[in-house]
Amino acid sequence: MEHAILERCQEAIGYRFADESLLRMALTHSSGAHTRGESNERMEFLGDAVLGLVICELLYRQYEDFHEGEMTKIKSAVVSRRTCAEVSDELGITQLLFLGKGIEAHTLPDSVAAAVLESLIGAVYLDGGIEPAGAFIHRTMEPKVRAIVANQLAHNYKSALQQYAQRQWNLTPIYELLDEKGPDHARAFEVGVVIGGQRFPTAWANTKKQAEQLAAQAALVQLGVVEAPESV
Repeated sequence: MEHAILERCQEAIGYRFADESLLRMALTHSSGAHTRGESNERMEFLGDAVLGLVICELLYRQYEDFHEGEMTKIKSAVVSRRTCAEVSDELGITQLLFLGKGIEAHTLPDSVAAAVLESLIGAVYLDGGIEPAGAFIHRTMEPKVRAIVANQLAHNYKSALQQYAQRQWNLTPIYELLDEKGPDHARAFEVGVVIGGQRFPTAWANTKKQAEQLAAQAALVQLGVVEAPESV
């Protein structure tokens, strides 16, 4: 039974251990351990640090236009209990834990699901080093990073465009109100953005603020910073 669980876990995470005792410990919840030292708690501590390092390097290398405050927010969201628990559940590893009697996997809180992911990262790091640990993190967490980055940008395209323009050209985007139409209770505004004389596609919205956000998004799409929104 134990061997089958270890095999299933290695298949799920895409890594084969040289020392399966590390994997056994990573999957051992404190309720299923004879002593605290035999549980995955210490390994979770290590894995949390490895996860944080790899995500920080990923953000530093892939998102050159983000300042440290933005990277800190994104990193916090990526390594959060909620995101780690999601990845753990997607991999199915919460069903492979060694638990104490009377405890069922489907009743475990998110904190346990998140902890086993971090402990597995720690185990892979101890078994094979930073390269396989980093590869595992990239494979499982990069989709989460992209989704979180997209969500951050969606909330403030103007801020993203301003930072990009200042880093690339030391210029500040200028927003121009080009047109407005409709009755007062349903007014629509057309806004365009200009950076150093370069004009970008305009956008319409029912408020000037929203039109500016959409114009900034259009500029970021044209600059290749973000992907174009999917058409409905």
